[in-house]
Parts: sequence; structure tokens; C-alpha cells
Amino acid sequence: MWEVKTDNFDTYPRDLRGFVISEQVPKLLIERDLARACGFDFRVGVRSAAHKAALESADPELEGLIVIMDWC
Repeated sequence: MWEVKTDNFDTYPRDLRGFVISEQVPKLLIERDLARACGFDFRVGVRSAAHKAALESADPELEGLIVIMDWC
């Protein structure tokens, strides 16, 4: 199962980046748990390395689940 974030994260001011990450992380963990409960793998697609790094830094449980999809 995939969750794809098409945010233009790199263009956001620092405060907005922090807000976006604080909103996305708990939701992604819920989606991951639901996917696993149904027997699916879970991945997150993001548009930039900065977005990937911010999510992984906010919660190490997301490490290895995030893929950069710079084409979307």
C-alpha cells in the first residue's frame, strides 16, 4: 500500500515544514499499522530528499519506508 505526498515541501518556510511534519507523521504511522494489519507492505512516496529526511528524523519508525518520487 502506498501513501504519496505531493507537497512542495522544499518551498515551505521552516515553520510550515515543522507543522506539516507534525501533522503527517502520526497519520502515516496509523496508515502503516492499518496496512500491516491487512497483510500489506506500506511505503510513502515524497517529492524530495528534504521531505524524506524530515519525516525520518521526526520518527525513526518511518526509516526504510519512504521513497523519493521526484517525478510526481
